[in-house]
Amino acid sequence: MSSHNPFTNVTALHRCTKVKCGFCSGLSPEARHELSKLARIRSYRAGQTIVAQAEEVHIIGTVLEGVVRANKTLRDGRHQIVGLLLPSDVFGRLDGATSRVSLEAASDANVCSFKRQPFESLMDRFPEIERRMLLAVSDQLDAAQDWMLLLATQSVLERVATFLLMFCARDAGDRGALDIPVSRRDMAAYLGTTVESVSRAMQAMKRAGILEGSHSRHIEVTDFRRLASLSQHEPEQLGIASRLPNIGQNLHTSR
Repeated sequence: MSSHNPFTNVTALHRCTKVKCGFCSGLSPEARHELSKLARIRSYRAGQTIVAQAEEVHIIGTVLEGVVRANKTLRDGRHQIVGLLLPSDVFGRLDGATSRVSLEAASDANVCSFKRQPFESLMDRFPEIERRMLLAVSDQLDAAQDWMLLLATQSVLERVATFLLMFCARDAGDRGALDIPVSRRDMAAYLGTTVESVSRAMQAMKRAGILEGSHSRHIEVTDFRRLASLSQHEPEQLGIASRLPNIGQNLHTSR
């Protein structure tokens, strides 16, 4: 069972405004104020359950910090990671149906949530909130299509490169420093391969001068152009070019 640690509403609004591409950013002050009345921030330690599979979903939530994994459990007990939610990603169901996946904290995570029915009432009052939800659902559909393409057509090296490039779009610093907030085991499960294969791919990129760093969770991307080339995608195709201002320059200048 998940362990909740609620914060104040003021903290919820403050945190949401600081999340890059966060759910509340860009909304009118009035809409944000009304959302802040409903917002509850809860902290989860890595491994804790946020929503159980087959549980009726009573909340709409967005990830503030950390990573949340979506797991699917089959009747025979097999598990598969079918998605990773990063800061600003949204989860929950507006129809109140049961969840088809379980949501677990892949790392220590903070989540901002809203009770579903009051949230739906706000959507009726503020069309901009409804539009934001539609955009969030569209983003999830795009991510699901990209994930299916990744598993069906890409080599392990290409999958790992794509995975790193997507994290760079969210979290990489100006110099390419990147903290990978999930374990190699979760990374391998998400990419449909083994921990050993992920490690070999990372080592190959380090030998090629694309990555640096000896720690499994902290790396530095030294050649964004070649990383993008390995992924077999242009940043524009992944929809992340606009979120990589400094990286975008390196894509054209690094050699």
